[in-house]
Amino acid sequence: MEQFFSVHWLDILTTLVGVVYVWLEYKASIWLWIVGIIMPVMCIVLYWQHGLYADFGMNIYYTLAAIYGYAVWKFGKKKQQTDEQEMPITHYKVRLIIPSIIIWLIAWAGIYWILIRFTNSNVPICDSFINSLSFIGLWALARKYLEQWFVWMAVDSVSAVLYVYKGIPFMAGLNVLYTIVSIAGLFKWKKMMEEAQHPARTNS
Repeated sequence: MEQFFSVHWLDILTTLVGVVYVWLEYKASIWLWIVGIIMPVMCIVLYWQHGLYADFGMNIYYTLAAIYGYAVWKFGKKKQQTDEQEMPITHYKVRLIIPSIIIWLIAWAGIYWILIRFTNSNVPICDSFINSLSFIGLWALARKYLEQWFVWMAVDSVSAVLYVYKGIPFMAGLNVLYTIVSIAGLFKWKKMMEEAQHPARTNS
């Protein structure tokens, strides 16, 4: 048992921090971004140790994105948002869908090329897939778009399988939890959005 924890302690600790993160995201709490700064720093070490180089590089981006996300949620404004209101949950803009898909595909191809050209990764397709799609997911989360949950459903389900294969069982389990919470979070955020848009209707 002692040997097991000596091997997997960082995986376990990162997983526990990840549980806190996804709970805060589910609640649409701005504190998720503070945890979102701490967790990627831990993941940087974890993924490097297991040869997940795209995940390693992506978590550097996650750290910077968490700082951006906090600033947007704290100081950003959307149309018809008053100074007293926090940033509301809204739908993903239709005009952003095609550009987002194009950016995702370019990022997927670029990360895949980097992995096969400069690393010894044996999972370049999956590793580049989840990390390129995470670019879109994090940006959509920072803008508080409801549909960001669909992105995370895809990212988390594929990540769970990948981490099992790469021998990171606790992070694999965390991503199974993330997938479940993503489904619940979609309904939670939808309800919160409707309550914010129609307070009289939801309180009647």
